[in-house]
Amino acid sequence: MSTPSAIIVGVGAEQGLGAALCRLLAGKGYHVVIAGRTPAKIDQVAETIRASGGSAEAIETDATDEAAVVRLFEHAFTARDGIAAPDFIVFNAGINRPIGFRDLTAAQFEEFWRICCFGGFLVGREAARHLTPLGRGTVIFTGASASLRGKAGYAQFAAAKAGLRMISQSMAREFGPLGLHVAHTIIDGGIDGERLRSRRPDMDASGLLNIDAIAESYWHIHRQHPSAWTQELDLRPYKENF
Repeated sequence: MSTPSAIIVGVGAEQGLGAALCRLLAGKGYHVVIAGRTPAKIDQVAETIRASGGSAEAIETDATDEAAVVRLFEHAFTARDGIAAPDFIVFNAGINRPIGFRDLTAAQFEEFWRICCFGGFLVGREAARHLTPLGRGTVIFTGASASLRGKAGYAQFAAAKAGLRMISQSMAREFGPLGLHVAHTIIDGGIDGERLRSRRPDMDASGLLNIDAIAESYWHIHRQHPSAWTQELDLRPYKENF
């Protein structure tokens, strides 16, 4: 029996959502293809998984580089003894920081769009190209509350995340009938990971989203019966004001 496999795009620090997803899947018996822009970080995640008896490989990938994304999928879907073609793909790349609208440059706006939206398009397209002929698989896009509304100082982030949400909806309607489960998550609140903790180390963890809890929700989406698929799931801490 072949080992199932997955591709997680947008993996950074070990205390981050991407890495938590990789660890969860490895614990479920998956071979995990770990894709991110920083070799040292993705290599560390892969080494941690292998040290625990799991199966993983790290592939440096810039999600905004079309050729790099195409290579990633061609590698992951190349037939290998003992490893099945991926059936679970997550786009988790992102960037976020406040910038006053009058100070926002065209280059900054495009940077946010390329990472949060264009990268999602590239990953989603390659996922559809490879999974549709197989008639199965799950694709999940990590969104944010900005997917639904724009806040002052976050026009660049909201525009990109709203675009990502529309990609997920369009894909779900086009490929759902062909057996491909496409879902979008709205992460409404701060994630208790290295990125936020490094900036605000004194934050109360009870008001943040736990990375392992988010990963479990992604796994639940993947395991859903096709008669009751989720297209969009919002996740927030119990203390979050919404």
